[in-house]
Amino acid sequence: MYELKILMKKPENMMKKHVILYLLSLLSVLLALQSCDKNSAKEPARKISLFNSEWKFILRDDPSASTESFNDSSWRVLNLPHDWSIEADFSENNPATPGGGALPGGIGWYRKTFTVDTADKGKQTFIDFDGVYWNSSVWINGNLLGERPSGYISFRYDLTPYLKYGQENTIAVRVDNSKQPNSRWYSGSGIYRNVRLVTVDPLHIAHWGTYVTTENVSAESAEVNLRLTLENNSKEMRSAELISVITDAGGKVKAEINSKVTVSKEEKMETVQVMKLEKPMLWSDTRPYMYNITTQVIEEGKVIDEYDTPLGVRSFEFDRAKGFILNGEPVKIKGVCQHHDLGCLGAAVNERALERQLQILKDMGCNGIRTAHNPPAPELLDLCDRMGFIVQNEAFDMWHKRKSQEDYSQFFAEWHERDLTDFILRDRNHPSIFMWSIGNEVLEQWVHMDVDTLDLQQANILFNFAKSMNKNEHSDDLHANALLTIKLADMVKELDPTRPVTSGNQEPRPYNNLFKSGAMDIYGFNYNDDLWGKLPEMYPGQKYIITESTSALMTRGHYEMPSDHVFIRPERWDLPYENPGNQCSAYDNSRTPWGTTHERTWQLVKKYGFLSGMYVWTGFDYLGEPTPYWWPSRSSYFGIIDLAGFPKDVYYMYQSEWSDKTVLHLFPHWNWEAGQTVDVWAYYNQADEVELYLNGKSLGKRSRKGDEMKVWWRVPYQAGTLKAVSRKGGKEVLTREIKTAGSPVELRLTADRQTLTADGTDLSFITVEAVDADGYPVPVADNMVNFSIEGSGFIAGTDNGDPTNHHSLKKPSRSLFNGKALVVVQSDGKKGDISLTATATGLKSTTINIKCK
Repeated sequence: MYELKILMKKPENMMKKHVILYLLSLLSVLLALQSCDKNSAKEPARKISLFNSEWKFILRDDPSASTESFNDSSWRVLNLPHDWSIEADFSENNPATPGGGALPGGIGWYRKTFTVDTADKGKQTFIDFDGVYWNSSVWINGNLLGERPSGYISFRYDLTPYLKYGQENTIAVRVDNSKQPNSRWYSGSGIYRNVRLVTVDPLHIAHWGTYVTTENVSAESAEVNLRLTLENNSKEMRSAELISVITDAGGKVKAEINSKVTVSKEEKMETVQVMKLEKPMLWSDTRPYMYNITTQVIEEGKVIDEYDTPLGVRSFEFDRAKGFILNGEPVKIKGVCQHHDLGCLGAAVNERALERQLQILKDMGCNGIRTAHNPPAPELLDLCDRMGFIVQNEAFDMWHKRKSQEDYSQFFAEWHERDLTDFILRDRNHPSIFMWSIGNEVLEQWVHMDVDTLDLQQANILFNFAKSMNKNEHSDDLHANALLTIKLADMVKELDPTRPVTSGNQEPRPYNNLFKSGAMDIYGFNYNDDLWGKLPEMYPGQKYIITESTSALMTRGHYEMPSDHVFIRPERWDLPYENPGNQCSAYDNSRTPWGTTHERTWQLVKKYGFLSGMYVWTGFDYLGEPTPYWWPSRSSYFGIIDLAGFPKDVYYMYQSEWSDKTVLHLFPHWNWEAGQTVDVWAYYNQADEVELYLNGKSLGKRSRKGDEMKVWWRVPYQAGTLKAVSRKGGKEVLTREIKTAGSPVELRLTADRQTLTADGTDLSFITVEAVDADGYPVPVADNMVNFSIEGSGFIAGTDNGDPTNHHSLKKPSRSLFNGKALVVVQSDGKKGDISLTATATGLKSTTINIKCK
């Protein structure tokens, strides 16, 4: 309600009619305010609602499930996003193979019944899917809306022609992930991203219908160009006013503009608005300041549509000598590659889970994300905008040439234009995106396309396309693969000329077809670190990024000595490898034959100023691709952080190099067998030396030499306390201790957050440890822990980071692995308390309480 306070003198000397006029005037003001109050309570001009709750699901095929009258009363009721594969136990018999995560695929159906208000008749209603894996078909009231094979692309259907207003309507979705293997990593299965209903006036801003760019950016001002696409699906020409307003993070108006447009019936039209932003706060990886642009479409004084566009103001370039320049300053991209799964949550997207991953990386000093190797969930890019990550956004893992038996290559010829276009249109307003990648390690780098892959007609189309673009005066000599590269790059630049195009290439030599095309703005290199220093000679005048690096192998808490010996596993990429236990050393001394250690990789990228930066393979472990092993392994060893989100020791090497935090990390644990000799490492910074003590006796001081990033000692094991002290100029900087733990006696639960939002999606990630009688964590504990929960939440998943554990990640029990496990608790949407209890045979149980507000 509005409160109006008026100060007035007593009307003793006023004429009676003046008093009446005054009161009437006051009444009109109050009525106007009341009208405004009522209007403010009206539904927005553009209605966007999550469409995730109370879907029905079954994991089997039934063609009749598309019909409106189908009886789905026996089906399971669930909320989206949903990944059915993650619910199963791991098995080597699943056709996805361990490379695809050793989890089942299959065919699933989803159905949802809903009612559309009669007030929406005359408007348009769309359904938006952020991603369905994969081969989805969608029906409304028995009418097929369309099919989409890609599991990563977002798409929309118009429901309007088929809706029954004021009555029940039924959406049916068939998802076919039965043909396996179709991915080199775990894909998940189902409607695993968010779904929305969008209702708009027939005259509205089109889907992904704004494109914002900035020019002449400085600390004093920036020119903001907003390109708008309006769609008029009415049967008549319509005129409207467009008002766009830039607001800062606090909601204060910083610039605005209005213009008039006329759109012909059943047509689209494009218009551009230009605004000047004074003294802009610049977006950077260290200060990711965000503005917002709200655009209103106004017809005859009424707001009929409203659309928000994110805005981050920054300038950047990739320099041949200095690498990446952001807002006039050189910035080294210190990034990681990330697959899309969320550990025990599977592929089902959850914003809090994504935020947790990014925050762990940010605390390490990471400032870059490569979306390996597909369009990501929109929520990831929103978070990167807000948290300050330099994103390389990737479209494809393969083109025509397949990598897996049933992969996207079978759909590429028909769908790549649509998928690439939708990918760019959806994501191009994110200020965190600085590069588009059109492919990762595509086999077209070398392989000549044969008739089975590219027929004569396709080759002629590509040839004529390249000639029309005048990209190369010798295009007659270009191979079809180079022509395809030109086509894809030009498609991207047509939609977004402000960002460079790159690709991830493991073929570094000049006969790489992608390089030969001349279409790459930045040359992207995967591995081949022995050539990095020679790149300016090999490709003079070009710009360079290490799109994928390292591929070191580690299991959290597992150590193999001697630590100064590097274990190369497998010996050659195409050879099988076996090792008892299927684990890899957490010292930085285990790698693939094509990779390097973490320390060596960063030494090189740090050394060469012309390298814009690197994206480490990978930030987190991920399901599938269990290199160097196969079954019984089912998830990767590449991550700096394990699948449960627990950092491996090398995390602190990066933190000491990439962040301004003061670091002293001492490892390994100190629970060994008598007579063993143990290699002790320390990562540190902001100090000259580290001194190591065992049970109070000094084992000597060590200082890093040259570009080394650690110090280490070889120590005969004695139970007790290992202590490291870092010093600078003789003054103590940090002290760290590791103690020999006794036998476990009780469990300990530690939540990352003990207050959740009661929205049905918020999460608390709870670390589980066994502690000894002194309360010290036991690093070798492997007890089986069972969980029970009461109140306003449920157990969303459990994990421990062990790549060989075959227990379903959805089960409410998990063994400790090298002393740790994780349980994830999710709000059920109701306010109240959650009580989680952990029990283990022979140990004292423990309970933790979480509030949902």
